[in-house]
Amino acid sequence: MNICMMTNTYLPHVGGVARSVSTFAEEYRKAGHGVLVVAPQFEGKQPSKRSEAMVERVAALQNFNGSDFSVRLPLAATLSARLDAFKADLIHTHHPFLLGDTALRIASNKNVPIIFTHHTRYEDYTHYVPLDSPALREVAINLPTHFANLCDGVIAPSESLAKLIRQRGVTVPIKVVPTGIDVKSFATADGARFRKKFKISPRTFVVGHVGRLAPEKNLVYLARAVALFLKQTTDAIFFVVGGGPSEEQLKKTFADHGLSERLILAGKQTGRALHEAYRAMDVFAFASKSETQGMVLAEAMAAGLPVVALNASGVREVMRDGLNGFMLPASASAERFAKHLARVRTEPRLRRAFERGATATAQDFSREHCAALALEFYEEVRKATRRERLETHFSPWSAMLQRLSLEWDLISTRTQAVVSVVFGGREAKAS
Repeated sequence: MNICMMTNTYLPHVGGVARSVSTFAEEYRKAGHGVLVVAPQFEGKQPSKRSEAMVERVAALQNFNGSDFSVRLPLAATLSARLDAFKADLIHTHHPFLLGDTALRIASNKNVPIIFTHHTRYEDYTHYVPLDSPALREVAINLPTHFANLCDGVIAPSESLAKLIRQRGVTVPIKVVPTGIDVKSFATADGARFRKKFKISPRTFVVGHVGRLAPEKNLVYLARAVALFLKQTTDAIFFVVGGGPSEEQLKKTFADHGLSERLILAGKQTGRALHEAYRAMDVFAFASKSETQGMVLAEAMAAGLPVVALNASGVREVMRDGLNGFMLPASASAERFAKHLARVRTEPRLRRAFERGATATAQDFSREHCAALALEFYEEVRKATRRERLETHFSPWSAMLQRLSLEWDLISTRTQAVVSVVFGGREAKAS
């Protein structure tokens, strides 16, 4: 099968969607499938020529409104030529806008099925857009819902998100497929080497965190909770891997508590360095309430780490309270969070039990297993859409009508999302 994956964010960008796309692309190729990734150009360090062999880059504006995302510019003719040569059997888009619109048009033109991965709750990211408002958040909910229903199938990275988008009105087939992780690489990484690099003593207890440092990750809460824990002991630090706009807020919180020297910011890490970073930790702390899948939690567990986290979507798919760590109520105080970090440190038997539970849980998220689930769904969708296409005479005339219908649907999708907010809001005020 030839699979074309279209995404607004990809390597060398460091983030959940970029890692998800690259992970699945690599596994598909290992399984003997053809893969073409269409993604924006990014500034800075470029991936290896080997990894770029299956990538077609499109021109883009970088760091849209201070975010990590890029906005693509008009597509070059080289993309059309490469797509013609590639002969995709299926298009897989990872966003409902920008290259998502392009993916729909290509699938229609090529008469092939299209899958959409609903990676996130887009309403949690409206603060990156000027004039953020409740109305904009509602558009961010409605638009991907309408977009999903223009596709032939939808992948949700967790059951929590699958349930949510069904409630919002997605009617096409939905398959839950987490992003797979390289379990063996995390389990065997050299954490001691990473500690040595950052001059962390083998005896120091390391509270770790990995992720984008952004407002939607609830980092103010997490920083306060970890700071409260650190005040109880002199031989522990907070070790953070990642970067983003909330980095200065983290520094300020620790400075306010007089703990600046016990906060280590390691920046963005990838590949072997990321695996070693996890293994350098003793416990993984996580407070985000905006996740659609607990990818970093699964990675932490593959590294054998117990986890302390808040009960939220994406988290509860990975966490087993009392088995692989502590999953606290979403409303838990920072003091309570700190208390459970202390329990992991001071109760060795409990910690070892959590480590065993974490290692067992990670097996359910292996990249090989998750890629197999996605490929099964591809085949199901291809068979279903093939039957539909056989029932419809596909001539140049019907192709033109189908394209006109798609363009109307794309316009209608955005119009419905906006009108439902504007007029719905007016009706609410009038009542």
